[in-house]
Parts: sequence; structure tokens; C-alpha cells
Amino acid sequence: MGNPTQTSRRTALRTGLAVGSAALVTGATAAGAAPRADARPTAAAVIPRSDPFTLGVASGDPEPDGFVIWTRLAVEPLAADGRGGMPSSTFRVNWQVATDERFEDVVRAGSTAADPAWAHSVHVEVAGLQPGREYFYRFRLGPHLSRSGRALTTPAPGSSPSSLHMAFASCSNYPAGLFTAYAALAAERPDVVLHLGDYQYEGAGPGVGRTHAGPETTTLAGYRQRHAQYKTDVDLQAAHAAAPWLVVWDDHEVDNNYADDIADRAVERPGFLDRRAAAYRAYYENMPLRRRSVPAGPDLDLYRRSTWGDLATLHMLDTRQYRSDQACNDGYKDCPAADDPSRSLPGLDQERWLLDGFRDSRQRWDILGQQVFFGRRDNDPSAATTVSMDSWDGYRPSRQRVTQGWVDAGVRNPVVLTGDVHAHWAGDLYLDYDAVGSTKPVGSELVTSSITSGGNGYDEADGTHPWAAWNPNLRFWTNLRGYVSTTITPTELTARFRCVPFVTTPGAEAFTRATFVIEDGVRGLQQEQAAPQRELRSSRTDAQKIADTIAAETHAG
Repeated sequence: MGNPTQTSRRTALRTGLAVGSAALVTGATAAGAAPRADARPTAAAVIPRSDPFTLGVASGDPEPDGFVIWTRLAVEPLAADGRGGMPSSTFRVNWQVATDERFEDVVRAGSTAADPAWAHSVHVEVAGLQPGREYFYRFRLGPHLSRSGRALTTPAPGSSPSSLHMAFASCSNYPAGLFTAYAALAAERPDVVLHLGDYQYEGAGPGVGRTHAGPETTTLAGYRQRHAQYKTDVDLQAAHAAAPWLVVWDDHEVDNNYADDIADRAVERPGFLDRRAAAYRAYYENMPLRRRSVPAGPDLDLYRRSTWGDLATLHMLDTRQYRSDQACNDGYKDCPAADDPSRSLPGLDQERWLLDGFRDSRQRWDILGQQVFFGRRDNDPSAATTVSMDSWDGYRPSRQRVTQGWVDAGVRNPVVLTGDVHAHWAGDLYLDYDAVGSTKPVGSELVTSSITSGGNGYDEADGTHPWAAWNPNLRFWTNLRGYVSTTITPTELTARFRCVPFVTTPGAEAFTRATFVIEDGVRGLQQEQAAPQRELRSSRTDAQKIADTIAAETHAG
């Protein structure tokens, strides 16, 4: 006969979603206050008849004993006021975490407040779970049951996991095409997903078969509506439900190419911090972030670390909120300000935090999840240097400090992950890019293409961009859309550049365009798989490919 205490406990947990949903309250939290999970019911309200879980579910920020689970109630996701068609009432939402997909073994359950002041978003920090294992979660409000999601806890500190399956993505522009690549990513069921920014785009206007709802986002209502529109995409929902995410932003979550408190265009600069505060609040409301990331006005604590036993440390950087303004009026050019040591891309405090992390690291792999191109990319062989001022090339002393920092700390295997540039790239990293032929690399960079930004892409059979002719650190490129899937083991990191041949119509099948391996203790990329022949060869000239690249990175599309 089973343990009666255990039986009654499990019975209570299994029935936990069926009770408590009627505990509803009216009223709202003050706009600047942190969301409260323990909001007390004060009056009854009517549960919506329509499904409130239209935005799906998500998990994130995994730790050895738990993770965040997220949802947001919205019966009318595209409501212009950003409230998702929900009444001004605080609802008690029930949640469960189980060890199995059928929820026969529920190990954690409870209820939490969905507050109208926070767009009826729910962030539950689940704790008390076992390290290094898979779980499933779901929510209920009255008769409405959400889809289930899959999450994992990280391995215990000091443990030695055999592998980590990590995927990373960037740049999903809703009007530019279908999120087919997210569906392919979801099908892999990775251990963790890193999203490196441009999760949404702030602009207005039509696209290829899909259109942003509302005008350019500048208000809290607008940012909430935009996030909700993206979350209605079934492929994005599938990717969120497939694995926990570690998210960081780039610029389009707020405003194209902004830097700290400076808007990209002079006409937008008055009141920009109010716009940033609205964008940051909506970002928190719509992402699976922990309470430590609750925004305070125009500030949100986003950079952080996640460790995977003694195998890997994931350093997630924020290269927008604290950066020095772009030099030389931005764009592709060069000027003395790019070599000013007082300027920093992540900000000097975050630089010190990162260097401290290098010194403290005992993991086999140190992975930097960040936004903009790290290695050198000179786009003009006739000039001394012509580079993007929005990338690390525009902050050379800052890049040198970070690179020298991992070298001095003896980091065993440093790897930089990058988004932003709407193309797959792979390259090696150096302390001195003028001496690439005579010195050895000190790390490698893997760059993911966009999910859709730039629309349908194109390819070259040899996987080479014209810039590689005078940038020997650049090893691979394709302008196809997609994401990068990695497998990290104690002996090697394998990176598969996953692509879809088109995004403007459904039915694209994802394929691996190229595979690179980084061996433990061996600096530099090794290509494992030659480019496949898929009738995707481009007829574009080198000049057109260069123009495409610059246009993508100034976010013209």
C-alpha cells in the first residue's frame, strides 16, 4: 500500500488546477511597483468566456532547482490599448509542474496573480526541483487550460554533464516572412534556447503577406500590442514551449540603433527615456524573466550568467542599455573615436563583470551570448579600415579589453555567439587582426542569421562573402534565413548552421548548410561538412552582396 501522506499530497497537486481560479480581484498595482504574486482577492469578477491563453506559454532562466514559467492573459491580443481585451481585474492563475507530459506526476503546483498593471502577465519562479532533468508545465484560469510547455533544470554545480544541446536565434521581423525557422528549432527540443535580440521590430507598415498591427511603437500600449502580435505566431509559440529560453535584447525591441539614452534620430531624442521605459516594461511583461529583471523606469537588469555543471558558462550580455554612443555618426566608416579607450560597447561596469566571470570560471566552455558582430569585418580593401560603427569594430579598445581578459584569465574555450546581421557567419577571433596570418586565433565567433529579417535569402556554393578576401578571420557566410544549433560536450563544440530556403511562403524545409567544430583546447574553427548543393546558388555580383550586407545591418529592411 502506498504512503498515505504521499498519496494525499499528489492528489492535491494533481487537482490543483481545478481550484483557486475563481479567486479574482479588482483593482491594479501602482504603475511603478513590482508585480506581486500574492495579491489578495478583494472582489469577484467574471472569468472570460474566450480562451485567455492565446499568447502561449514560455519558460526561462533555468537554474539547478527550477526555472521561470510565463504566460500572459489576452482574449483579444491585438487590442490597440495593449490590454489584450482583458478587464481591469486581477485574476488568480493556477499552475502545475510535472515530470511527465500527461501530468500524472505533478511535483509543484500553486496559483499566482495576473495583474492588469503588468498586462496580466504571469512569472512564476518555480523552485525545489531536481537538477539536470526535464519537466513540463501548464496554467489554468477557470475552465481554460493552456498548452503545456517543456523546461529543464540545469545540472548541479560541480557535476559533469555529458552534453548540452543549445540553439540560438535572432532577428524575427513579423512582416518580413513566416517564422518557419522557429518551428524547425522547436522540433529539435534543445536543452536551452538563447535569443540574442531583435525579438520584435518597432516599425510600422506592411510586409510580405503580414503587417504589423498599429503604428511605430513608442508607447506602453503600442509595445504591449506588438509583443502580443508576435506571440500569436504558432511557430514562435512552439519554440517557446519546446525549451527554456535565455533572452537578451538588441535595438529593435526599443528603437533602431539606439545607444543607452540616445535615440537613433535627433527628432526622437526628446522624451526618449520615457519610450525606453515603456519598451523595457513591455519586454519584461512578455518574457520569461526572473524578478531580478523587473524594470525600474528606463532601467532593467538583463545581463546574467547561467552555468551547465562544469561543462559551460553562458554569459548573457546587454550591449544596448549601457553603451557609449556610436562613433562617426554611425554607419560604415572609421574615425579616431573608434579607438577612444574611454568608450565601451557593454559599458565599463558590465565589462568588469564579464572579466570577473572569466577569472572565476572553472567551466570547460565559456560562451558569450551577445548581439553585434565581434570580430573585424573591413568592407573596403582600398581603405585602411571601413567597418560598422554599431558593432565591436566601432569600439576597438572595448573589444581588446574583453579579448585580452579571457586570454589573461586562461579561459579554456571562449566562444562568442552573435545575432543582428541577418546572415550566418563563422569566424576566428584574434588579439591583433592586422597579424592574422602570423598569429593564432584566441577564440571563435558563431553568428546566426535572422529568423525572417531581410525576407527570402540567397546562397553561394562556396559559402564565402567577398569581404573574406581581405578579412582572413572570416571563414563562412550565407544569406539564408535560419538559426544555429549546437552540441557541446567535454571534447568539442559542434555548430550546425540551420537554414530555410524561403520565408515568404509556407512549406520551407530546414536543412544544415554547414557544420563547424571547435575542439577542446584547440583555438579556431574546423569545417566538418562541405556546403550542400541545393540549387540555391546566387547570381548576385560581389558588389550586390556587399550592398545587401550593409543594407541589412543598417536595418533598412
